[in-house]
Amino acid sequence: MKIHRLVENAPRQIIAESMSDAPGNAVCVSVGDSIENFEENTLRGHGTLVRDDTLVATVCGVVERVNKLITVKTLHRRYGAEVGDVVVGRVTEIGGKRWRIDLQAKQEAQLMLSAVSLPGGIQRRRTAEDELQMREIFKEGDLVSAEVQAVHQDGVVLLHTRSTRYGLLKHGQLVEVSACLVKRQRQHMATFDEYGVGIILGCNGLIWVGIPSTDAVGDSADADMDDASLLESIARIAQSIKVLSRMQMMISTESIGQTARLSLEHGIHASEMGRGDFLKILWQHKE
Repeated sequence: MKIHRLVENAPRQIIAESMSDAPGNAVCVSVGDSIENFEENTLRGHGTLVRDDTLVATVCGVVERVNKLITVKTLHRRYGAEVGDVVVGRVTEIGGKRWRIDLQAKQEAQLMLSAVSLPGGIQRRRTAEDELQMREIFKEGDLVSAEVQAVHQDGVVLLHTRSTRYGLLKHGQLVEVSACLVKRQRQHMATFDEYGVGIILGCNGLIWVGIPSTDAVGDSADADMDDASLLESIARIAQSIKVLSRMQMMISTESIGQTARLSLEHGIHASEMGRGDFLKILWQHKE
């Protein structure tokens, strides 16, 4: 089997185990596959259909069971925000004391003026003057990191950037992957000390790779962006994320670090990590 076919059609069991909360019992199905015989006490969930007393999958994904409820978790879907999620998004519109942020979700999120930290960390009520100066904080096209503060019943997502961990992102690279491949973990912000590179794993599938800051996120104005070794390290981490996404492997700080170290061990340049030779090495290492 050629390596590109191996990548496009990754073994079902590896995909299922990486996405499931119970790897040992994970089952990956395609459209039309039979899941099990449908019984009276079985509850049919999303992604399933009853046909001739058999529960059949209507989408490609991983079978999930909660007591008697059976659903199929799709491999590719739009991001669904949850309170506490760390996200990365781009400002698309400013007005009405709020910023609209594109999270690659069903609808744009909102970042209220009252939910951001004012310059200098001043704590006070927002005024009309603050509203006029909103573009001095974030302007259209800016890339920002934030946390999901609330999700309304109508699907509106509210963000906040009150912590110094969140805010404007610069001096880095944005990598876009499927949101379902980003592994939920305790910390979505990490620094690879051996490379001098920081990452923010957005739960919405947008991952920022760049120079870590010592205080506020993105505050790295004094960083030397002409340092060739630093730029190569940023490219290597970004390529590691792209390779994991291409191989349909779960993306976490551990898997990114392992992929980057594996490329160095085999003398693979960052620009060559997407070639078949390294993909084959990574696949064999996974097995």
